[in-house]
Order: sequence, then structure tokens, then C-alpha cells
Amino acid sequence: MNKDVFEGKWKQIRGEAKAWWGKLTDDDLDRAAGKLDVLAGLLQEKYGYTRQHAADEIDKRVTEYEAKLKENTVPDPDK
Repeated sequence: MNKDVFEGKWKQIRGEAKAWWGKLTDDDLDRAAGKLDVLAGLLQEKYGYTRQHAADEIDKRVTEYEAKLKENTVPDPDK
């Protein structure tokens, strides 16, 4: 995931991140502040992920989140 895109969407993603990774506190999320590398480091610290696993996990979750948003915003042609 592009770091600039992630930072730009952080406010939207922040609330979801708390649900995705329950071990992260509000202080942790404030510290991450949309910085991909900081969030990856926090996931390493709290969950014991490798750096690559943390990056892959973030990418997977954000991709799923964006797909879900698109599903909810695409007009239904049958309506």
C-alpha cells in the first residue's frame, strides 16, 4: 500500500484498526497517526509479527475495507 494513500485515509481507517487489532490502544493509534511504518512496528510489538507479516496484514485489511466501502457506494442497477 502506498504510504501517502494510507496517511490520507487514516482518519477513516483508525476506527476500524481498533477493531482489527484489539491489542492496540488509543495511545498506540495516536502514535501511529497514519504512518504505515509506525503501525507495522506496533503490530510487531503487540502481536509478534515479522515486519513483512505486519505490512501484509495492514495491506489486506485496508484492501478489504476499501472493497467493502465500494460495495456500499455502488448504486444497485435493479433499484
